[in-house]
Amino acid sequence: MTRLKLSGFLILLNMFVACTGDTGPGYQEPYIPDPSDDGQTETPELSDDELLGLVQEQTFKYFWDFAEPNSGMARERSQDEAYGGQGADIVTSGGTGFGLAAFPVAVERGWISEAEAEQRLSKILDFLEKVPTYHGAFSHWYLGSTAQTRAFSQLDNGGDLVETAFLIQGLLICREYFNNDELDNRITRIWRNVEWDWYTNEDKVLYWHWSPEFNFQIGLRIKGWNESLIVYVLAASSPTHPIEKEVCTQGWASNGNIITSRSHYGINMPLGPSYGGPLFFSHYSFIGLDPRNLQDQYANYWQQNTAHAQINYEYAVRNPKNFTGYGENSWGLTASDSKDGYAAHSPTNDLGVITPTAALSSFPYTPKESMAALRYFYEEKGNKLWGPYGFYDAFSEEYNWYADGYLAIDQGPIIGMIENYRTGLLWELFMNIPEVRSGLDKLNFSY
Repeated sequence: MTRLKLSGFLILLNMFVACTGDTGPGYQEPYIPDPSDDGQTETPELSDDELLGLVQEQTFKYFWDFAEPNSGMARERSQDEAYGGQGADIVTSGGTGFGLAAFPVAVERGWISEAEAEQRLSKILDFLEKVPTYHGAFSHWYLGSTAQTRAFSQLDNGGDLVETAFLIQGLLICREYFNNDELDNRITRIWRNVEWDWYTNEDKVLYWHWSPEFNFQIGLRIKGWNESLIVYVLAASSPTHPIEKEVCTQGWASNGNIITSRSHYGINMPLGPSYGGPLFFSHYSFIGLDPRNLQDQYANYWQQNTAHAQINYEYAVRNPKNFTGYGENSWGLTASDSKDGYAAHSPTNDLGVITPTAALSSFPYTPKESMAALRYFYEEKGNKLWGPYGFYDAFSEEYNWYADGYLAIDQGPIIGMIENYRTGLLWELFMNIPEVRSGLDKLNFSY
């Protein structure tokens, strides 16, 4: 008997028993008060593992249930009225990459079937194969309805190499996971078409943007330390348009000046700005890159990322600005929405806003502190912070402000980094890719 039929049978049986010998339809035994009943309904507390699974699954719905319907891509943010009313139409390359990285997690954990994942992946590839690209690189934004570039800013209407890297990271993770020759070949063509070497502009550094209209006019060089290590790893790994090691040495690493050797709260951190900067620096590149044994001449990346997360946590605990709500159970500063608009929150740009993705995507580095934050966000903040696609983007107890929406680039790392903490799945997949291993070898990484 199926579960549904059994459930119906038990309902009928209970009705039969209740009505046998009674005084008519709807008869119930009289209620006799239990003096030990305090009237409170107990909700069983979820185990740590159950809570992690719930958060991952709920957050994945942003990329599955809420995907833009024409393209299958991730919407940049959830509010339809955003961007002059185009919010429902604007899709994001980097955020989609983070969502794609979560597809193997969704299949492994049974939220979707492998066939469903492959069908959605094929739909996304259909879109990516027809949008305009710029020497193989993708724009930051496209319109799902037309598959045309939607300018991110006045000069940014062409290729965005960092967003492209986040997208390629997710696509390659899917290529490694799914045993589907057709999808593998389509992903490989997209990967091989990216002209990473073009984005050097004949210089010894990679440039973030290029467009046919404005060329390299934005002039933003991709130099460390920030979220962009994955760009240089993929550029060195390219089978068709690779960069030379010197581009990474002179550009990303500034001939060794990337090393800052800071110490805060007695915690030593090899790279980065004062107090480490926003926490997404330690998340975006490491959806796929496994930092546990990753090292080069500049840093041990497990030490770097762990120190960054610990410093961010300690800052919130010490709370030098005395913001309401900061503490051992509520911490995490990174780029997100704020009460006055989007901001790159960090200890040196602290606006009183906590962003759940900051602590939750740090699970591999600070498991105890991240679990304390997770339980506070879920059990104490409740529906103020928890919604249909997981935790809302940010909140401030100081100003009694709670975001009412989601950003793809904040939701995606929650799924992937929690999974890397639980099983290391995405790290294992990405680090097993032959081209990636070749690129890491070229850049003299040990891993």
